[in-house]
Amino acid sequence: MPLVNVIRGDRIEGAPINVRTPFVRIPMWLALSWWTAKALGRLAVVLVRFWYVTGPAVFFGWLYLRFGWAGPAVVVGAVAAVATGWAFGHRPSWLRFGWRPVLSRYRRMVYRRNWHAAMVTAKLAVSFDAHTVLPVLRRVRCASGVDVVTVRMVTGQIPDDFAKVAERLAHTFGVRQVKAAPGPRPDVVLLHLFRGDPLAKLVRPLPVPAVPEFTALPVGRQEDGDGYPLRLFGTQVLVVGATGAGKGSVIWSVVRSLAAGVTTGLVQIWGLDPKGGMELGIGAPMFTRFACKDYAAMAGLIEEAASTARDRAANLRGRTRQHTPTPDEPLIVLVIDELANLTAYLTDRQLKDRVKAALSILLSQGRAVGVHVVAAIQDPRKEVLPFRDLFPTRIGLRLAEAAQVDLVLGEGMRDRGALCDRIPQSLPGVGFVVIDGDPTPMRVRFSYLTDDEIRDMAQTYGRLRVIDGEILDGAA
Repeated sequence: MPLVNVIRGDRIEGAPINVRTPFVRIPMWLALSWWTAKALGRLAVVLVRFWYVTGPAVFFGWLYLRFGWAGPAVVVGAVAAVATGWAFGHRPSWLRFGWRPVLSRYRRMVYRRNWHAAMVTAKLAVSFDAHTVLPVLRRVRCASGVDVVTVRMVTGQIPDDFAKVAERLAHTFGVRQVKAAPGPRPDVVLLHLFRGDPLAKLVRPLPVPAVPEFTALPVGRQEDGDGYPLRLFGTQVLVVGATGAGKGSVIWSVVRSLAAGVTTGLVQIWGLDPKGGMELGIGAPMFTRFACKDYAAMAGLIEEAASTARDRAANLRGRTRQHTPTPDEPLIVLVIDELANLTAYLTDRQLKDRVKAALSILLSQGRAVGVHVVAAIQDPRKEVLPFRDLFPTRIGLRLAEAAQVDLVLGEGMRDRGALCDRIPQSLPGVGFVVIDGDPTPMRVRFSYLTDDEIRDMAQTYGRLRVIDGEILDGAA
């Protein structure tokens, strides 16, 4: 049966049927009541959500109405006096529980003000179903010189999306640097916004631990102002930097942290300086064995370390997977300055092959049996250092080119904040530390030891026994 519609008295077949929306008249008092309830509900939500603002405002308003200006003035003075006494009496707890929570609230409001524009211009906003979806700013936690911003990502995003635009975010929020790291949940990313630079000041030599803690050697200060503990157990360490970048600071910081173990015999440091002793010679007594002139002696020293590693592995097989240092079987640390002189620039091909073969064994087998390598080099190219990937801990100091950063520290590390090519020459000893399994590079400044301080340390803790293959007089 065809549809029939009547329009102004005329019957029209096939025309769509007009449906008029019913009109319901609501009394004015009911509409006003609904609008008032809605407004009060929204006000209650605002009061509860921003309690840290509305609560004090209501409290001070009641004080003013009850006592006049004297009431708020007395309360403000008492709070200021208590806070001042607390800050001077126990500053760490005051910073943690008093000042930083307040600063975190304030900075959250600051970041929220520019959040929409920052996400859109950095291309982190996602258009979906004709709507713009933004990452959600969940929390801000302030520490010394750094704000840690917890962000819930949009579905489909990963932390690397934020790492790639870290420099844009740094300029947008007016901070020195932004680093992105995975959060505690898969849909969360942690943005570290660094405001100041605690590493601008020189780091003086740190106290020598009475007993070396091989999982946390004190070697410098990290970018949040805390001390940086370098792990030596279970790893090999590679230090890469241009001339004057501070490779010596890294080496002597590690040696100093092990100094007490050298005296007690718990640690033996073997030193190789192919540049004739220019870098390591000043502290030669710190090394149980030292070679700086004879390349054959250097190759023999590396081969002896590799042989020690193989013997220990045979003895430990079936008993344990990690060597425990003792005076009878000490931890051996092979320190090599300018490794390229042994792996690439050495003209004697036979010696070069011996060095490469022994180093390959050391780097692949030595860390579990207490034979570790700390090597420094300027040129990180593959043909110069073919076994670069066998160093689980890599330290990138100032580098000449941006492309060298990922070459040294691993793919994508520059996007994650390791700007080694932007370290100024005025900050020697500043670098980025990357550990296998940790996607976030840590910016560190290693302590600086003067020549006199190195000599004093060597005189106090040194136990030199063999130099260039020759046993010294009186050495056991």
